[in-house]
Amino acid sequence: MAYEEVQKTLTKSHSLNMENREKLSLSGVEDVSGFDENLIVLTTSQGELTIRGEQLHIDRIDLDVGQLEVRGRIQELSYGEPLRSGSLWSRLFG
Repeated sequence: MAYEEVQKTLTKSHSLNMENREKLSLSGVEDVSGFDENLIVLTTSQGELTIRGEQLHIDRIDLDVGQLEVRGRIQELSYGEPLRSGSLWSRLFG
């Protein structure tokens, strides 16, 4: 198995630390889908995470190690469940 395939099979741990609703540090970040000053949408090892607020700025991002830091007025954190793979029948009866 190639090195890249081994890395993808390992599940990264996910954590977040928020200070005074102004600084958010995250680990386990896999991708950033989109962002502006009011919304950041990203994929973590635990599903999709949406961050809402005002004057949001990504201070630091390193997707190789899965870390992200956000500053601004954080108002909401919301997780979506990761999509399960497989057929409809296997998801219903599996």
